[in-house]
Amino acid sequence: MSDDSFIREVNEEIRREQAHALWDRFGPIVLGAAILIVVATAAVVGYRYWDETRANRSGDAFSAALKLANDGKNDEAIAALDQLEKDGYGAYPLLARMRAATVKADKGDVDAAVKDFDAVAADSAIPAGIRDMARLRAALLLVDYGSFADVSSRVEALTADTNPLRSSAREALGLAAWKEGKSADALKLFDQIASDDGAPRNARQRAQLMAELIRGSGNAS
Repeated sequence: MSDDSFIREVNEEIRREQAHALWDRFGPIVLGAAILIVVATAAVVGYRYWDETRANRSGDAFSAALKLANDGKNDEAIAALDQLEKDGYGAYPLLARMRAATVKADKGDVDAAVKDFDAVAADSAIPAGIRDMARLRAALLLVDYGSFADVSSRVEALTADTNPLRSSAREALGLAAWKEGKSADALKLFDQIASDDGAPRNARQRAQLMAELIRGSGNAS
C-alpha cells in the first residue's frame, strides 16, 4: 500500500470517527429540533384549518339569516342572528348583533332596535368605530320616532369636524331639529354639510335641498 493510500484511509477513518462523535453529541438535539418543526408546522396548519372552518360555518349561518330577513321572515331571521351572536366566530357575533337590531326596526319594533343599538354603543369591548355607527343608527331611527334631545344625546359628539361620521350625524340632527320646529338650528347644520368638501356628494345635495326648503319657508331665523 502506498503512503498516499494509507494516509487517505487514515483520514477517512478519522472523519468517520468525528462524524460519529458529532452525531452522538448533537444528533438527539438535531432530531428533536426536526420533530419540533414538524409538530409546529402541523399545529399551524391544523389551527388554520380549524379557524377557517369555524369562520366559514359562521359566514354561512350569517348569509342564511340575511336571506330569511330579505324574504320577510323577520322572526326567524332574528332567532338565527341571536343564535349566531351566542356561538358565532370572529366578527360574526357582532355583525349578527347589529343586523338583528336592524331587522327589529324593519319589523316595526323600533324601541327594541334602539335599545339594541344603544347596548352596542355602550359596550366598551367593541371597537370605537362600530360603537359610533351604533349611535348613529339609533339616532336615525329616533329622527322619526323620538325627539331632538333623543337624537342629540346620541350623535352630538359625532358632529365634530374630524369625525368621519359627521355628515350623517349632522343630517340626523338637522332633520330632528327641523321636525321639532328648530329651523335656525336645522339650517345651520344643513349649511355645514353643504359646505363640507369632505362630505359625500349625495349628503351635500340633500343638505342643499333642505337648506333651500327652510329658507323658502321663511322660518330660517
